[in-house]
Amino acid sequence: MSFQTGDRVIVESESTSKPHRAGVIEEVVRDEPSPRYRIRWDDGRESIYTPSSGALRREEPART
Repeated sequence: MSFQTGDRVIVESESTSKPHRAGVIEEVVRDEPSPRYRIRWDDGRESIYTPSSGALRREEPART
């Protein structure tokens, strides 16, 4: 699955003792087959993230 700038995403935690991380894709640094994204996390930090298989998913908008 590929993502675009502005997509809200969630990274699932590898541990049940840690919560997931959520943020917004600020930049697609490199596209498929080995994508890299610059993500601004909800805590205000930014990082370049290379997702492993299935680790990153798009957050669906809340239904009202």
